[in-house]
Amino acid sequence: MALYLIPTPISEEAFDTLPPVTVAVARRLEVFIVERAKTARHFIKRLGPQCPLSELTFVELERDGSLTSEVTEVFQAAVQQGCDVGLLSEAGCPGVADPGAAVVALAHRMSVPVVPLPGPSSILLALMASGLNGQCFAFHGYLSPKRPELVRQLRQLEQQARQHYQTQIFMETPYRAPWLFEVALTALHADTLLSVAQDLTSPQAFARTLAIRAWSEQKPALAPKPAVFLIGRDNPKR
Repeated sequence: MALYLIPTPISEEAFDTLPPVTVAVARRLEVFIVERAKTARHFIKRLGPQCPLSELTFVELERDGSLTSEVTEVFQAAVQQGCDVGLLSEAGCPGVADPGAAVVALAHRMSVPVVPLPGPSSILLALMASGLNGQCFAFHGYLSPKRPELVRQLRQLEQQARQHYQTQIFMETPYRAPWLFEVALTALHADTLLSVAQDLTSPQAFARTLAIRAWSEQKPALAPKPAVFLIGRDNPKR
């Protein structure tokens, strides 16, 4: 018995980004712990499960990713029966900028093997595409939705990037992404590097890194889509 961490596409139609081993495991499982049952069923249905969809079990985590009594009971029952369990997030990798850590922690407490499967991660893909330091970086999730606090956070991350040559990564929801981008252009120094990534793995993928000065001169209109932002500096050895 094992807990399998199953990545899902970060772009709706990008099922080709899932490796065969991940698809094969997801198709054979019968018990899933998920963010949203509706989208999880849709995902598994597209993969072509080995059992009828009506016979599969889907239980949802709390909105904040915490365990419900139902999740705990279903997981414990699976352990007793020796059944493998799959953990799914809405997009990307469970437990990385997505719920799932509580389930993994439960598995460790119960001495259940945890098997992370390969698949797309918007954070790592954005870092790969940025040209910024991939040897030292930090991820901060979502920043404040309030402008004064956001400005303070952005300048703090900028200072970390400058002092320690450490790439600072954060993300934003679709309709706040353009607003955050505009705030960053006014809050950060002109020579600070800002990278923006959206829709990676899709035909409309966008990934670009420029200094704030160059971004301000071009004044692009960022699409209202989920975005990963990265703050960095030039390599001091160049």
